[in-house]
Amino acid sequence: MTESPMTDSPRISLRDVLAAGRRIAPYLRPTPLYRYPALDALTGARVWVKHENHQPVGAFKVRGGVNLIAQLSERDRERGVITASTGNHGQSVAYAARLFGVRATVCVPEGANPVKAESIRALGAEVVFHGADFDAAREHCEALAAEHGFRYIHSGNEPHLIAGVATYSLEILAEQSDIAAIVVPVGGGSGAAGACLAARAVDPGIEVIGVQAEAAPAAYLSWRSGDLVAAPNSTLAEGLATGTAFDLPQRIMREYLSDFVLVSDDALLDATRAMIEKTRNLVEPAGAAALAAVLTDPDRFAGRSVAIVCSGGNISPAQLAGLWPAAAG
Repeated sequence: MTESPMTDSPRISLRDVLAAGRRIAPYLRPTPLYRYPALDALTGARVWVKHENHQPVGAFKVRGGVNLIAQLSERDRERGVITASTGNHGQSVAYAARLFGVRATVCVPEGANPVKAESIRALGAEVVFHGADFDAAREHCEALAAEHGFRYIHSGNEPHLIAGVATYSLEILAEQSDIAAIVVPVGGGSGAAGACLAARAVDPGIEVIGVQAEAAPAAYLSWRSGDLVAAPNSTLAEGLATGTAFDLPQRIMREYLSDFVLVSDDALLDATRAMIEKTRNLVEPAGAAALAAVLTDPDRFAGRSVAIVCSGGNISPAQLAGLWPAAAG
């Protein structure tokens, strides 16, 4: 199914990313970039893990949330904000809204990860459960925004979100100068779009590779076709679980992304187990997608210095127990 064609979108420059870095610095520290010999041995590459799971909400999106809400007009702050999310973007908005005293509402699917939903509520946002998936929650969110006059924060088509999340890629490249490729999980695509902008500015020869679930390939299909394509969405990785593609990230990825690959849900689970065992960090399946891509095609990365983005660590107890069912029993 093809949606409306992509339209003209705002440009985001390195200047915007650098400004975002200065804007978020009082609230968010740079995250670690660690190399693990056990991952090197497993993959055959020199693997550097960018630990965005160490953010205060356990995921990278908080960079964009802080950058955006810090720049809201007084009128928008008075209106309050609303957004739709499978969890991590919602935490980002809730965290930033709390910092700046803004009322926030987050619409999530009825089966949302309970760890993420609890965190959103604890941060002071109202949580609205609606629909079976992200797209149903998003449509409900847009209706509520129109009805109540909230400032709607789209999870992808927001330049300030993308400029904010691009800061983690600048941190990678500032700390480790020999990175040949950055591998980034893709749900809506803000993280990959941001990585493209940062890598292009530093060295156009750096590959940026997006990774999406085979069971939710809308962004992948849109990137390949050049149109905004909707696709079935049944992945177990809620951080990758989007059934539609977003205009602004797609435009950036179409221009700069080196490649886009799909991985199976089984590969995501294998990579989640490997990340937990080899790095001793909690990681959710979406956060392990970059490692899944490296493990699925090891020859491509062998002997190279590769940064993999651990985009989130918000795994629920049930998901964690399910990774090792025999041990749980």
